[in-house]
Amino acid sequence: MQEDAQTLLTVYRKMVTVRQFETMAGEHFAAGEIPGFIHLSIGQEASSVGVCSCLETDDYVVTTHRGHGHMIAKGADLKRMTAELYGKKDGYCKGKGGSMHIADFNIGFLGANGVVAGGLPIITGAGLSIKLRKTNQVAVAFFGDGASNRGPVHEAMNMAAIWKLPVIFVVENNRYASTTPMEYACSVGDLCTRAAGYGMPGEKVDGNDVLAVRHAMTAAVKRARNGEGPTFLENMTYRMKGHFEGDQQKYRTTQEIDTWRGKDPIVRFARILTDEGILSDEKADQIHTAVRAELGEALAFAHNSPLPEPEDALTDVYCNM
Repeated sequence: MQEDAQTLLTVYRKMVTVRQFETMAGEHFAAGEIPGFIHLSIGQEASSVGVCSCLETDDYVVTTHRGHGHMIAKGADLKRMTAELYGKKDGYCKGKGGSMHIADFNIGFLGANGVVAGGLPIITGAGLSIKLRKTNQVAVAFFGDGASNRGPVHEAMNMAAIWKLPVIFVVENNRYASTTPMEYACSVGDLCTRAAGYGMPGEKVDGNDVLAVRHAMTAAVKRARNGEGPTFLENMTYRMKGHFEGDQQKYRTTQEIDTWRGKDPIVRFARILTDEGILSDEKADQIHTAVRAELGEALAFAHNSPLPEPEDALTDVYCNM
């Protein structure tokens, strides 16, 4: 393993943070404390953390309705994020965005999006702004295998390709568009082969192997920063939970889910780190304990944060130019 030990431990901790946050969110949603809907990314931590660990703070990211992991991986404040899920005034969007519309421009996170494929035109515009401003940033769009069949994806990819924009398209292929199997809905076996139609590199990646994701992403980022245009990455992964919390999951078998639990990206990475002498049982326990404490503080912050006032619905509606 060529990467330094501290970097790898930081990646491991971030993956643990995403998992524990999602678990906490699921539990408190089930308890009736979190309004609306939430879509958890448990099982997809290698993709979110692997990609974002290769980015700088000012690099741009857009994501989907399943975006908690991406935002945490990009460096979100867990307190403000938890408060937003609770619809509280101290949340990132003052309680107006909720789970599916969190954003933090200070860390380059341009937002989750409840519209399937809705982030792709946004990130293409961000990529164009980078090129016009002649900065060294990159722009990353996360989307799912279901979104890959929608028009905005193909329009964005074509535009990014013809203008050689520094955009990286990351499809997290978790096998299901809501309840529809990818094999039924897609005309190709590998989504990354579609990249050739737009003249950009496309690569299929083991999305449950954080080191493989980092390797592919490092090359894509280098290419984008060098002015060589966009890249398409297909991270093969799996969501261990339903499409949304409360999903009865009649479209897949418990045997399939159990098979993928055996490919848990965090357990897999921990085993590699242990074999390399980087992670011990004691160190792992320390990390898990520290993350639980941090999330406990975030939960307390959310509970203590006030609800928005009714008149707050009229603020932040228009932007004064």
